[in-house]
Amino acid sequence: MESNSPKRRKLDHHAPGGPTLENAASSSMGASGSSAFVLETDELLKEGRLDYPSAFPGLDQTLRQLKETIEGLAQYGPVPIGEASASWEKTSRTTIPYPDPKPAKNCPYKVAFEKPSHINIVGSYALQTMAKSQSSFAVDMIIVMPTALFSEKDYRDYRYFYKRAFFLAYIANALRKDSSSLDFVYANLNGNTLLPILVAQPQGQSSKSQNAGQEAPRGTLKFEIRIIPSAPEGYFPAAKLSATSCAIRSISASDSKDSKDSKVPTPFYNNTLKSESQFVPYLKLLHRTSNTCASFKDACILGRTWLQQRGFGSHVAEGGFGHFHWAVLMALLLQTGGRKGEPILSPSLHASQLFKATLQYLASSDLHKKPLVLGSNAPAMETIREDGAVLYDSDRSMNIMFNMTTASVSMLNEYAVLSLSAINHPHVDQFGSLFITKANQPLQMFDLFVKIDVPSNKSRKHLNVSDSRSPTVLFAEEIYRTLKEALGERAKSINIQIPKPTTWKVTSSSAKSNSENVCVGIMCDPVKASQNKEFGPLYERKKDAAKFREFWGDVAELWQFPSGEIVESVDWSAYSSSGYFGICQAIIQYILKLRLQLNESDLEFHGQGFTDIISLSSADKTNFDAARAAFSVFEKDVRELEDLPLSVKQIAPISPETRFASLRSPTPHPRRQGSRPIDVMLSFEASGKWPENIASIQRAKIALLLQIGRALEEAKAGIRTRLGLEDADRDTENLAFLDIIYKSGFSFRLRVHSDQEETLLDRQTKDQTLDRHTRTEAADLLSSARWRSMILPLHSQTIFTHCTRFPALSSSIRLTKHWFNAHRLGNHFSEPLIELFVLQAFLQPHPFPIPSSTSTGFLRTLLLLASHDWREEPMIIDPSDSLSASQRHDISTRLEAWRKIDKNMNRITLFVATPFDATGVAYTQNIPKVVATRMTTLARSATKAAKDKGIELDPRTLFQSGLRDYDVVIHLSSKAIKGILRDDGTKHSQFKNLDETGSLEALPLHESPVPALLKRLNAIYATPLLFFHGGPEDTVIAALWNPQLHSRLFSANMPSSFRPVGVDEDGDGDGDGDGGERFKLNREAVLAEIARIGGDLIERIHVKDNS
Repeated sequence: MESNSPKRRKLDHHAPGGPTLENAASSSMGASGSSAFVLETDELLKEGRLDYPSAFPGLDQTLRQLKETIEGLAQYGPVPIGEASASWEKTSRTTIPYPDPKPAKNCPYKVAFEKPSHINIVGSYALQTMAKSQSSFAVDMIIVMPTALFSEKDYRDYRYFYKRAFFLAYIANALRKDSSSLDFVYANLNGNTLLPILVAQPQGQSSKSQNAGQEAPRGTLKFEIRIIPSAPEGYFPAAKLSATSCAIRSISASDSKDSKDSKVPTPFYNNTLKSESQFVPYLKLLHRTSNTCASFKDACILGRTWLQQRGFGSHVAEGGFGHFHWAVLMALLLQTGGRKGEPILSPSLHASQLFKATLQYLASSDLHKKPLVLGSNAPAMETIREDGAVLYDSDRSMNIMFNMTTASVSMLNEYAVLSLSAINHPHVDQFGSLFITKANQPLQMFDLFVKIDVPSNKSRKHLNVSDSRSPTVLFAEEIYRTLKEALGERAKSINIQIPKPTTWKVTSSSAKSNSENVCVGIMCDPVKASQNKEFGPLYERKKDAAKFREFWGDVAELWQFPSGEIVESVDWSAYSSSGYFGICQAIIQYILKLRLQLNESDLEFHGQGFTDIISLSSADKTNFDAARAAFSVFEKDVRELEDLPLSVKQIAPISPETRFASLRSPTPHPRRQGSRPIDVMLSFEASGKWPENIASIQRAKIALLLQIGRALEEAKAGIRTRLGLEDADRDTENLAFLDIIYKSGFSFRLRVHSDQEETLLDRQTKDQTLDRHTRTEAADLLSSARWRSMILPLHSQTIFTHCTRFPALSSSIRLTKHWFNAHRLGNHFSEPLIELFVLQAFLQPHPFPIPSSTSTGFLRTLLLLASHDWREEPMIIDPSDSLSASQRHDISTRLEAWRKIDKNMNRITLFVATPFDATGVAYTQNIPKVVATRMTTLARSATKAAKDKGIELDPRTLFQSGLRDYDVVIHLSSKAIKGILRDDGTKHSQFKNLDETGSLEALPLHESPVPALLKRLNAIYATPLLFFHGGPEDTVIAALWNPQLHSRLFSANMPSSFRPVGVDEDGDGDGDGDGGERFKLNREAVLAEIARIGGDLIERIHVKDNS
């Protein structure tokens, strides 16, 4: 092994603040994880490579014809620009795509056309690093203009770009007349308005109609040819085009009225000029690297895929960092980058190792603070420093990131950091998060969106001092800088999406300028964004204080702390009632109006629609805290009881109200809200006083509950207790509970757990001398006892802990529960299971950051449900990272065993394991396969809608569910339900003056009426009907008939009401032709029985007409 192996190297860039790269070729995913990642990337490369001759048939011939046509053009000119603009355009009917500002009519410069020095194919087609997953395929043909066309000072004042534009127009005129099979349009190279290019497309295809990976008939791909004029290599003097040089005299003159020495730098203009002569040098660099590093091309394809999944490309509207920039960066790191100029990367590395090392370089680079230099010729830092990011190739004197915006640089760095986090996480699907999941989904990433109209006067204002950059891009940069300073730590990330300009015809003067807008996506910090005050510098720091007041204007004021310190501040408490969304919205509206003169009509806010669906408010946390405080009082009261025969071991709340996860925020007097008391499990220390019989233990629990109730009423004033009986079928089940009602309004439902009961049930389960029915019954009782006494308390504590850790978790859980209820899946998925789904989206958010709002938490959960393959994979939720690799393997093995035993998934569908339930089935009992499939289908539909519509999505559409898919729809009576919930033993009248108010201390119901009815219907008709019901406010119970319940011969244990349908004589029914009388399900009788059971609760039953 080499002594300077990449695994041993440590990079410390020679410029202070440079990136540090350790173990570039390895990761902490472990040997097995690393090898799996390599195998997956190899498969991706195998599937993604193109067969170029079959993918682009006839392309080489088309390129050859274009080359021959261009080389055969006659010389033209030189003629003055004014003459060319006036006469040549009119004669040829071809527009000269001059950049702004257009040349004056009396401009002294001349334009001409001569045979190109040479014509080359560059880019990914020449390097053969295209991939099938690309959204578009472009072949770049560069046409190097001869030096005879230019003079020494053509780098100044757009001279080169004017001459380039005429050169391009002359070619466009000739090609559109000579090539009848191609359509020609103008476009700007990567969104750079200084660089118009000619785009040739085969007739009958459009770039807009091209979808990712979509192939035309016979396996061909749609493509376009980009014809790009370029300057001769090394023609422009690099010394006069540094970042501090001014190459546009009009800017210098307008900004230096009194001083002739004052010059305004034009770094973007200068970099654009330098890039024009770098096509061939970079082509040579990439080809040379591909020859010396066998895996370079594959690593380029991996980089392209990673960038593509994050929406990055070479176009400025796509971030300004694409496949070319990735390939150049990796090629440079294979040659240099070390502290002594040695290569960071080794050419012997595998493609996946090169990819990870390049990713780590991007993640560790702080491009905002100091320029990073790659190459042997280190320039003076003053000559390359710019306002934007600088990644400087010193050998070619180029900043390869000059076309990136400040926001896109931040996003690139953040995506790289998130991807490295996924790679280094031992239990994350590294391959899926890096290459499969589409990460540039705004609704999955950001919390608050602002769509801002670009004012035309703003564009004109910046036209003269724009450094020739697009006015829209400059406007976006101003917005970013303003919001970054105004929001400060309230915003964890800000991204600005710039509209992508369209192409325009070669006969049109310029691209059609429709009304433009930019979209700002903001990822908030919920805690810091909720702060009512913005604190600035100390008043004594006059310079900083003046700067603070100048930025904030009239809203800035002084604030004195109790310690006596006086600071500058801004008060936003007037908007605190709207939460941090309201505060951030107020800040954005104010500062953009103050700094950029944007009115409220120019701003359109999105992102709050999800919180409005279930009316989330800032008071909800207070209500949850009140419920926790009430439980603490209750726990203290029970522990202080002195005459209990056993010592209290644990008092654990197991209701969602105490873990910040209930759909409704808890309020006192639950009877009036239609909700149940807070469930609590009481466990005692191990004792030999418990009976040795399970039925006797249940009666001993009743005695304990009665004693606790009497003791509480005697010890504490204002407490009422009532013993309630469970709806138990056997005397070995839990028989009773104790309701404790406090005068404050909160009530608790106490149940007792016995360790002895578990011991006896476990013994019965393993006793082979008992019959199978008894052992199965004991196993069910044991599972139920462990669920209440062990799993639920640990689950509640886990959810509560993480709700305090993740501010958006609670509201995300509540909204997700509402989604399940809205689609009438709530009766099949328990609340704890839904809570685990949401928690998993927070624990493993890759490739996204941890959700920071209700909307991102909810949509991320739907994305998880849409992508999780529950048929083949377990969902392992490990909040404390306590499961070892062997334990995870055992869980996967257990799922495989279940699938072998139950191939049709009649018993177990979803398999969700946690550290406190490694069996994987405690949370997912009794979920039919059709219900699990419907959940996945609905989640995929919602995720697709969020991806396709973006910020224009109406959140309410994700919660709309029709009734047409159901066979039976049972409409419940709202009046009857309210009457049951309202019945507190007092007399009610339609006249207010005769209506008795009733006692606020009415006893809680044992169970709400609708769940009780649904439970009874499931117990009786689970075989013929599958029921669907939403939350407590849903007044509909829908059902589907069981399609597998065929006609049959008579038997004594038929699952429901059947009626005779005739004799099976010749293959009818089951096909046995035995001649016996057959029976089929009597649907009318079943529905009549349901109506009888429901009584006044059922208003009507609608049956779908299948005729």
